[in-house]
Amino acid sequence: MLYYFFDWLRDEGIKFPGSGLMQFITFRVLLAVLLSLLISTLYGKRIINLLQKKQIGESVRELGLQGEQQKKGTPTMGGIIILLAILIPTLLFADLSKVYIHLMLLCTVWLGFIGFMDDYLKLKARKTAIAKGEKYKKKDSDGLAGMTKIFGQVGLGIIIGATLYFNDRVVVWREYYEPQATAITESFLKKGEKKVGDTIVTMEGKEHRYAVVKTPITTIPFVKSHEFNYSRLISWIGEGADRYTWIIYIIAVTFIITAVSNGANITDGLDGLAAGVSALIGACLGIFVYVSGSTRFAEYLNIMYIPNLGELSVFVGAFVGGCIGFLWYNAYPAQVFMGDTGSLALGGIIASLAIIVRKELLIPIFCGVFLVENLSVMLQVSYFKYTKRKYGEGRRIFLMSPLHHHYQKLGYHESKIAVRFWIVTVLCVLFAIATFKMR
Repeated sequence: MLYYFFDWLRDEGIKFPGSGLMQFITFRVLLAVLLSLLISTLYGKRIINLLQKKQIGESVRELGLQGEQQKKGTPTMGGIIILLAILIPTLLFADLSKVYIHLMLLCTVWLGFIGFMDDYLKLKARKTAIAKGEKYKKKDSDGLAGMTKIFGQVGLGIIIGATLYFNDRVVVWREYYEPQATAITESFLKKGEKKVGDTIVTMEGKEHRYAVVKTPITTIPFVKSHEFNYSRLISWIGEGADRYTWIIYIIAVTFIITAVSNGANITDGLDGLAAGVSALIGACLGIFVYVSGSTRFAEYLNIMYIPNLGELSVFVGAFVGGCIGFLWYNAYPAQVFMGDTGSLALGGIIASLAIIVRKELLIPIFCGVFLVENLSVMLQVSYFKYTKRKYGEGRRIFLMSPLHHHYQKLGYHESKIAVRFWIVTVLCVLFAIATFKMR
């Protein structure tokens, strides 16, 4: 909104010191980070006090974990702080006409609402039990039904996938290396690609010609071409199979959003763990957004250039600032928990950003902690069921899942576990960035 106000001032010829700074994305990113930090730290305390006043406290299962009883009554639904710290700076400083901003705002509100309803129903179940004079024990069935959450995530995945595939403003630029040619021919394009225009960019006194291409491609690490077209997944069908690529693409997008969202939700089990890991992943995605949205860096790194991606930097800045600011109150000992309101949204945002910048195949690398946490639960449940059928009693791989609880059972303090998981995420992020040049 402020972006449009200063744009109007410029059109009207109204100038004053500093009025032109809003034209620069880097300045607006800085403002988004600072404002998100202020919202999450200064106003976060007020929100925590409000949650305490409304008796919106966490109920803790008796799992035999160190320090679990001290967490009783700690306000939950703190994800509202993160959501506000993301939405307000984005609405103020971003160009809201960009399709990528539309998608990220939708993702934030959509998954935030699903998580909020889940937290609300859990709190309602607790208050109902207390009103009846019963001792409340936390159960999985208290919140939204698992399938209801899945349906919500799938619905968002379909909308994001369909928009990215069919919207004419979602394109990539391919540089054309034949200066003698008067026009960019269709033969220049790869299978499954559609040319929707062309343009010329001058860099360091040299003209570069680009074809504006509509294509369902993504980045694949460790290979020379560095690209993967989703149409190849159904090329075995035969001629004309690429007409059905949209089905495969939307299914892939839906699966990724659902998986990463649930991975973040599972990871949110220790003070500061999910927020810290998400902030680091957000910084990684911010680098991806910056280099993929710059013709200079895209040419230097030999990666695809994605136009109109720059505005997404404002959103990413707010995302990182919101997560870091939330850590002010969520670091051990936590004064507030994000709940599903925050964790589902964080995972969905990370997945959607990765898909938009066409780095979704790098998710297993930079989201390594989310992946391992997810796998630990899947392995534990599968092995328990298998051994129960075979031996008559269930056996476990880990002392407890998710993995962070396994380390708690081993006697590690939760703050040490969280910090070490942050360190692992730093290594994963650096490795993911290094894949730009590892071919």
